[in-house]
Amino acid sequence: MMEQVLKPRAVVSWSGGKDCFLALHRVRGQFDVIGLFTIMTEDGTRSRSHGIRPELLERQASLLDLPHFCERASWAEYDQAFSRGLASIKRHGVSHMIFGDIFPEANRTWAEKISSLHGVKAVEPIFGEPTDGLIHEFISTGANAIITTVRSPFLDQSFLGKRLTSDLVAEFLERGVDPCGERGEFHTLVTRFSHSGESLHVRAGALHHENDCIAVDLQLLE
Repeated sequence: MMEQVLKPRAVVSWSGGKDCFLALHRVRGQFDVIGLFTIMTEDGTRSRSHGIRPELLERQASLLDLPHFCERASWAEYDQAFSRGLASIKRHGVSHMIFGDIFPEANRTWAEKISSLHGVKAVEPIFGEPTDGLIHEFISTGANAIITTVRSPFLDQSFLGKRLTSDLVAEFLERGVDPCGERGEFHTLVTRFSHSGESLHVRAGALHHENDCIAVDLQLLE
């Protein structure tokens, strides 16, 4: 009888968007992924990075059949909260943290530094790859994502709620918008994780304006 080789345990740093999902998709054959990890606002009502409601993130985790680990923090306390979460997660036998960064180098440096403080190795499966290839790889997985935030002057609010498709990517390129939004042009929420999988159903609420960004408040439909 062949001895079973155990995969190293990992958790994904989770924003709810396309990049962290593609990172997860890339590594599921290499790691025993046991959960998703998100920093929330101090009151726990939004994700700190993308302003996503917790019930949406919990529903994503449920569709992926993974637990969702959270810590709360202000931006000033972000590093401490991430470090606290890593210390807690490591008790589950986790040896690796998966990140969905593409650029810049400073993001990878930060991920490696904060992970190493707890003896955890940062893994960046999509870092530095051409974004036109990455966005088409994401679409080819059968996953769906919708636009939740846009930044002017790149995109206006008419793009909010649109699903990422090859046609939309072509329009981005015509407008000089990075296909993955790597200059901050847009953020996304993944609403389906495979061709045959169940979808996350949402409705659009109020629009929120902050500096040059416009975000739509997405709410979970049961």
